[in-house]
Amino acid sequence: MSFHHHEVVGASMAKRRLKSLRYPKDVTASVTLLTELHLRFHGYQPESASGRGGQSRSNPWTDSAVRRYVTDAGPELARLHKLVRSDCTTRNRRRAAALDAAYDDLERRIAELSAREELDAIRPDLSGEDIMALLGVPEGRVVGQARKHMLAVRMERGPLPREQAEAELHAWAAQNGPF
Repeated sequence: MSFHHHEVVGASMAKRRLKSLRYPKDVTASVTLLTELHLRFHGYQPESASGRGGQSRSNPWTDSAVRRYVTDAGPELARLHKLVRSDCTTRNRRRAAALDAAYDDLERRIAELSAREELDAIRPDLSGEDIMALLGVPEGRVVGQARKHMLAVRMERGPLPREQAEAELHAWAAQNGPF
């Protein structure tokens, strides 16, 4: 039996219930986020079990997927690690060992990427001021959308040289403008 998207429904229910019980907003936000993210790990396969570069048909987790996992969890990453490990409810020892090994591998990849890219402080390659100057737009919604796009590019491709980042911004502006 499956309950598709139960993590989203569960997060919504947790948020409503915690709000009605008058929990502080930060507690409500933490619990909601953890509930929403707790199943994301289960599609992960360790690099040793998959093909070249940690990718195979059964493992779509690229470096950018690992970056998103870390960024989406934000300051709750340590709690998410504990929650995911404790959420293994199988009695099958081989399956439990495989899940544990897979999560060990994910934590290793997170540590490697963090060391290489300082994931905790990941920002778009262009600042809001850069975006305003390059596009000739005032502070506002367009700058926020452009920053969001540039952050997605950074997550997908890693750090870009300034010229490539500017070219990416101009390509985005051409597709989404005029402003």
